[in-house]
Amino acid sequence: MRRTGAGEQRSRGAGEQRRNSGTTLRPDLRIVAENIPAGSSALDLGCGDGALLEYLKIVKGVTGRGIERSEAGVLACVRRGLSVRQGNLQEGLADYPDKSFDVVILSQTLQYLNDPLMILEEMLRVGRLAVVSFPNLGHWRCRIHLLTGGRTPQAPDYPQSWHEAPRRQHFTTTDFLDFCHTQAITVRQAIYLSGERNVEWMPNLLARTAVFTLARTG
Repeated sequence: MRRTGAGEQRSRGAGEQRRNSGTTLRPDLRIVAENIPAGSSALDLGCGDGALLEYLKIVKGVTGRGIERSEAGVLACVRRGLSVRQGNLQEGLADYPDKSFDVVILSQTLQYLNDPLMILEEMLRVGRLAVVSFPNLGHWRCRIHLLTGGRTPQAPDYPQSWHEAPRRQHFTTTDFLDFCHTQAITVRQAIYLSGERNVEWMPNLLARTAVFTLARTG
């Protein structure tokens, strides 16, 4: 009879926890979840229906809070038994003292913000770390679309016409790295994705989505 090693037991246990959570995360949220320490505290900005918070609570024992603008999203979170408040990000963050959380999360929202620097500064004030994910406009399909069609490209994983609400300003992973450098924000980790696959080579060309873990320099 084959013995089951400790590593395999842990893997099976984690898989069982994921199934019990009833939540299947999209690829970028899966990476976000993997990089949040078990038992930590997290604030999810623009938490939507609470899928990530529920996953973190059940699978990793994270003490989670959320801020969500839409009433439908807040109601969905309440149904999941999550602690979420309704409001915009600027007002919601102002209510929290410094270092209230281990991690503050902003997934697929940065491109919609009118003042991304202010929100990132607030995230790094309220949390010890900030984790952000966003679509990469530098992906080769976006470049070809603009070159051959002369039209504003749509991010591969998040198609949206330029005129649709909420209005967004997409950017590339290189843009974001330059931004962090000029604002003295330390990039602790950068993970680049193409669907479910990690991208290790030429990420600004080949990655469809990026996940960054940030800290304040010094």
